[in-house]
Amino acid sequence: MSAARLGLLAWIGLIALQPAWYLWLAPPANGRGLLALGLMLVPLLLPLLALRSGTGRMLTWIGIVSLFYFGHGIVAAYAVPATRTPALLQVALCTGLIGALGWSAISAKRRARRPAPSQPSAP
Repeated sequence: MSAARLGLLAWIGLIALQPAWYLWLAPPANGRGLLALGLMLVPLLLPLLALRSGTGRMLTWIGIVSLFYFGHGIVAAYAVPATRTPALLQVALCTGLIGALGWSAISAKRRARRPAPSQPSAP
């Protein structure tokens, strides 16, 4: 499986985690789970706007957006004990996502450095 595909799977996992977290696993104490879900889900869907420019640009935006979710997961895990499990799952997904995108970028750079195979000369 390619690194970009792993990154996309982690992104889909983050999208799937948000409804599970705010509606089922650890709904907000004030009872406004749908509001929290709306605030947390919309930024994850914004990279879809970059899809027309190519998957590379979309993956870049996914990586940038996931940094917010990484920080949110760290804070939520330590500040609200009831949300520790989904928060640490979010941190793990973000770490995997950022790692996969970095791996993809390094692989692309290595492929670009390789010299093109030379064509045999015609007799």
